[in-house]
Amino acid sequence: MQSSMASLSNELAKLVEEFQSRVVAVHARSHYPSSGVHWRPGIVVTAEHTVRRDEDIQVTLPDGRRAEATLAGRDAGTDIATLKVEGLEAAKASTSGGGPVKAGELALVLGRSPDSGPNASLGVISAVSGPWRTWRGGQLDNYIRLDATLFPNSSGAAVVDCRGRLLGIATSGLSRIAGLAIPASTIDRVVDVLISKGRVPRGYIGIGAQPVAIPEDLRAKLSLRGEGGIMIVKVESGGPADRAGLLLGDILVGMGDAVVEGIEDLQAFSDSGVIGKTVKARVVRAGALRDLQITIGERPGE
Repeated sequence: MQSSMASLSNELAKLVEEFQSRVVAVHARSHYPSSGVHWRPGIVVTAEHTVRRDEDIQVTLPDGRRAEATLAGRDAGTDIATLKVEGLEAAKASTSGGGPVKAGELALVLGRSPDSGPNASLGVISAVSGPWRTWRGGQLDNYIRLDATLFPNSSGAAVVDCRGRLLGIATSGLSRIAGLAIPASTIDRVVDVLISKGRVPRGYIGIGAQPVAIPEDLRAKLSLRGEGGIMIVKVESGGPADRAGLLLGDILVGMGDAVVEGIEDLQAFSDSGVIGKTVKARVVRAGALRDLQITIGERPGE
């Protein structure tokens, strides 16, 4: 038993030594820094919710030096921010192969403090599932929940499994239950967009809504494909929905060819490259179906 524990301890120490050269401290908020990972040449990624200012950002490098960083882009939906740091050499290639991530496997969360250096915590991957939409509206390629302790500077830290794979970065900003790992594949996808556009554009129709069930007899009468829809409880003045003629109390049941039964259906439609397109919005109004033409806008502030 003692030999096994010593072997595990040695392997974990090797992982810290191997990956600590890619982990930086990010100074972009008051009181204490977060962490970030040197993801590509000249590019550091961190958790977006920890970046509280757009300027005067610095990173503490593994050798203790501080370097100026420029915010290249941020996406609250996936909690990813991209920083440009001059002079960073090519990052070590990510090792993301080797089979799927599994619940029960050990994972190391490796952050950095400007004072104490690498900060590590160990836990298991407590849950794994497929694509998951965050409460902020972004889409993660996988839901990876961690039971490892996340310290105040752990958001943005590297998440490494015991096979030496960089799974992604840690965040405490997307779940009230536990820390999550933002998957490496999601980071690669979002970073590409942030570098080119500075933001991830998302569709916008300008409504507040809540899901509702539609009575079975009305569904049969109108030949609806879904069991419910989303009732419009707010229409933003001058927004796409307002211009299209959507009204308070309308129940939205379709956008284009997509069935809308809940808020996630509308979010998925909005992320499907429809900005600027005019599509059919199907609503139930006063017990009858109405088709309205709506031109999808871009969500303000994205």
